[in-house]
Amino acid sequence: MPEKNAAEGQPNVRTLDARSLRGLAHPLRIRLLSSLRRNGPATASRLAEELGESSGATSYHLRQLAAHGFVEDAPGHGKGRERWWQASHDGTAFDEDLLGDEDPETKKAADVFRGEILKIHTQELTTWLGEARTWPQEWRQAHDLSDFTLRLTPEQSHELVHKMHELVNSYRDLPESAESETVRVHTHAFPRRTP
Repeated sequence: MPEKNAAEGQPNVRTLDARSLRGLAHPLRIRLLSSLRRNGPATASRLAEELGESSGATSYHLRQLAAHGFVEDAPGHGKGRERWWQASHDGTAFDEDLLGDEDPETKKAADVFRGEILKIHTQELTTWLGEARTWPQEWRQAHDLSDFTLRLTPEQSHELVHKMHELVNSYRDLPESAESETVRVHTHAFPRRTP
């Protein structure tokens, strides 16, 4: 797996620039990278089966992700000609300046990237809501589906997001127990015009 930033105890996050954004902004590439980050190393065939795609398509898009530095060979996995892939980073940061880029291809890539992230979040939340009753009561009581409306300046909103990220990251390396499960945390903070 990708190394953590040992100096700060933070995840290894890659900030997108215009070139890397254009390399990532494809629905299947985003799903492939997301799967490798969540589930660890895999082959193109395994990913194809998981995502309902052909192994030719997953293989091609994995090579494209590798060319842009998002995935790499997973050492110590596989045998013979079997190629295993892993994510090169723990996460991806979107530079909001890309929304104002003059290049139409970059603007289109930004729209694709953000739209796919929204689809993934929506799908994950919809799956949880559909399956919640099958989880033990302890987990049903431990989930959160909240929203808040605040009056903030841009600086205060930025500070809030930064503090939320710090808090979430402080839970990354906790020791696992028999009750541990993978928990997805989504955050959304955005201004809204009021009538």
